[in-house]
Amino acid sequence: MSLATTYCRAAAGVHAPLVTIEVHLANGLPAFHIVGLPEKAVQESRDRVRGALINAGFEFPARRITVNLAPADLPKDGSRFDLAVAVGILAASAQIPADGLAGTELFGELALGGGLRPVAGALPVALAAHRDGRALILPKGNLAEAALVSAASLHAAEHLLAVCAHLSGQERLPLGQADTAPGRARIDADLADVRGQPQARRALEVAAAGGHHLLMAGPPGAGKSMLASRLAGILPALSENEALEAAALQSISGLAFDPSRWRERPYRAPHHTASGVALVGGGSTPRPGEISLAHHGVLFLDELPEFDRKVLEVLREPLENGHIVISRAARQAQFPARFQLVAAMNPCPCGYLGDPRHSCRCSGEQVARYRARISGPLLDRIDLQVTVPAVSPDTLTDSPPGESSDKVGARVAAARRAQHQRQGGVNVALTGTALDRHCALDDASRQLLRQATEKLGLSARGYHRILRVARTIADLAGNDRITAAHLTEAIGYRRLDRRP
Repeated sequence: MSLATTYCRAAAGVHAPLVTIEVHLANGLPAFHIVGLPEKAVQESRDRVRGALINAGFEFPARRITVNLAPADLPKDGSRFDLAVAVGILAASAQIPADGLAGTELFGELALGGGLRPVAGALPVALAAHRDGRALILPKGNLAEAALVSAASLHAAEHLLAVCAHLSGQERLPLGQADTAPGRARIDADLADVRGQPQARRALEVAAAGGHHLLMAGPPGAGKSMLASRLAGILPALSENEALEAAALQSISGLAFDPSRWRERPYRAPHHTASGVALVGGGSTPRPGEISLAHHGVLFLDELPEFDRKVLEVLREPLENGHIVISRAARQAQFPARFQLVAAMNPCPCGYLGDPRHSCRCSGEQVARYRARISGPLLDRIDLQVTVPAVSPDTLTDSPPGESSDKVGARVAAARRAQHQRQGGVNVALTGTALDRHCALDDASRQLLRQATEKLGLSARGYHRILRVARTIADLAGNDRITAAHLTEAIGYRRLDRRP
């Protein structure tokens, strides 16, 4: 009887727990069993492994083969275990040496001819393998994203024969590398393209500087979508840790991955017909939704009142705590979701309320019902609420281009540096004693905020969000303390959640 052990990684949200693969060859009638809570795709690997070994010129043992995937209580799905199972069978049958398998992890799907095919989720696997001090052998198609993990020991192969030659010491696979240069801002989405709209541009800058959520209300064609698409371009480039977190979510979702732009902020804009599962994630095997794919980036919801109300309500908790927990009968997964929400809406069902060039056909009851599609608790979580008026023809034809994204981005970067030096994070995350300490007000400003809170009917959450926005405005101005002018501007951004 022969026994060999190889290592691979399962998928559990953005984590990749270690799976020990034990291959046992025993005498008896030929059989091939996989145990350890394998799902359908894992069970089907028996046929892929058998075909790959035979077509690669190896002998498939005519013995009783048992493959145990440990730990046995962890669900295993997908085709990622093919390569590890095949190498385990070869080692157990003494067709390749077992030396060195303890320091190596194997990841990838096998074709029937022995070729290696890429599998979703390579980046979390590379992160975990590097953390545990093991080398990782993976398909060449997964190298670009896995090599974003600096200093990881990666070996990419195109065929099972290359893997076996590497493990036998005959021909070593080279260490994989990838270009991890910071991505550039989108050159086709510059703030200079936006004509007019000084208040909306200012609100966009404040939102970027402090990480605040933004809601824009205005008639069709006023430039709300154009402004939203420019937010990612004025945000600082992602740090290496932030970029790896965002890239890992993209990796497990199976989306196309461009390593040259891995430092760019994600920008997601789902259609208003999106379901709750599409927005927050889910499925029998939990996968990240749009809010997680926008982690450390921008989530743009256009035509906000047209989204199903139940879909919008699932945003409440992620907006507050920065993560989402997906619970199913068989398993539970937690995904990070620290995104900036930018939403746009019309002022009324026809869209032309307050537009001097169009007459509104909506009754007061219709307008109230339309706006009531956005619940008070959700609106209360949006820091900046601004009106985006229609742009006149003179503005479109005669006004000069506005400030570029580079100029605005420089001010945003300076404000964020000040926040990190002062409190270790952006202002939107200030809570508790840190909020009291860094957003201290003098007597006059405190009285102004008290009056505004009473007159506008703001909640305690709204009160604290005004303080955070005022702190950001002060940071943009280079002031250490919040003044009445900063506070007045912050109060002015609470336009849509006032009492009737």
